Amino acid sequence: MNPEKIETAFSLMEEAIIALQRSLGTSFFDAYIENTENLVDNAKVRVLDQQPDEATVKKVEALYQKLLDLKLEKEDWRKLTQLILLKGSKTESIQPNHQLTPDSIGFLFVFLIEQLTLKKEQPLEILDITVGMGNLLLTTLINLQAANYSVKGVGVDNDETLLAVTAADSILVDEDIKLFHQDSLQDLLVDPADYVIGDLPVGYYPNDQQAKKFATHSEKEHSYAHHLLMEQAMNYVKPDGFGIFLVPSNFLETEQGPLLQKWLKDEVFLQGIIQLPNDLFMSEHSRKSIILLQKKSEMTEQAEKVLLVHLPSLKDPNQVTEFFKKFEDWKSSNL
Repeated sequence: MNPEKIETAFSLMEEAIIALQRSLGTSFFDAYIENTENLVDNAKVRVLDQQPDEATVKKVEALYQKLLDLKLEKEDWRKLTQLILLKGSKTESIQPNHQLTPDSIGFLFVFLIEQLTLKKEQPLEILDITVGMGNLLLTTLINLQAANYSVKGVGVDNDETLLAVTAADSILVDEDIKLFHQDSLQDLLVDPADYVIGDLPVGYYPNDQQAKKFATHSEKEHSYAHHLLMEQAMNYVKPDGFGIFLVPSNFLETEQGPLLQKWLKDEVFLQGIIQLPNDLFMSEHSRKSIILLQKKSEMTEQAEKVLLVHLPSLKDPNQVTEFFKKFEDWKSSNL
């Protein structure tokens, strides 16, 4: 990846999006979706009811040509879209649960899936039931493919705009992802996957009637959405398959923690907890961990020693390498 090329591409795409936003009178994210669909459609600006105006069309299509002349690779396009969306998230109001999952965390998901996959030639299907703007799923798919894994992706989300961003980006990077627009806690129209991943939204789920279908629901108050989503996700994993989730580090210590603990004990194997570096988060309350759950079957068992590790930094290559070795040693002894 050439940083200078990405920087040039960022300036070109940002200018095109802003031009469309001004001409169409839309939000940044709507202009982003329009821009991405234009690029996929032979880099031609779509005009409806004489909008955008002729001057904007000419300007934007010239920017597109300069962008295409850079001949970006698949991962370059994904990185570019992430940077643009991060910029957009700063200029427009976006709730914390809709923020992009950082690349550094996505690459950890890639490493974990590589380590947990027994046969590299095995075709994999990865499901993200809270796909949002898709950066976690796309990071995972593209980098596994670059490592010569055969992998397909499925994404579910109830936010139409976020899903439209994912759809546009997946086409732009030539990634065939099946996407479903629905409440992830309703019955899903997806097949069981080898891995279910998710940067799970934190908060309360308002539909108490639907929540009662899950073992992790609370009788006293609205249930925690991330507990319900964790349980729902593991319903769509193949036997022996894994769920890899980004959750609050205190996920076992909250008022509804005992409900989750009982479900974890009864239905899945909690194989590992990886506490992420403190410097990734603004406060102690916002710190998160990656957890590894494995679906119970006749072929699986609880690890003799649950992986418990605090990753001190993602910026120090030596510490990351040390974590990789710790994980590999743990896996060889426990899975």
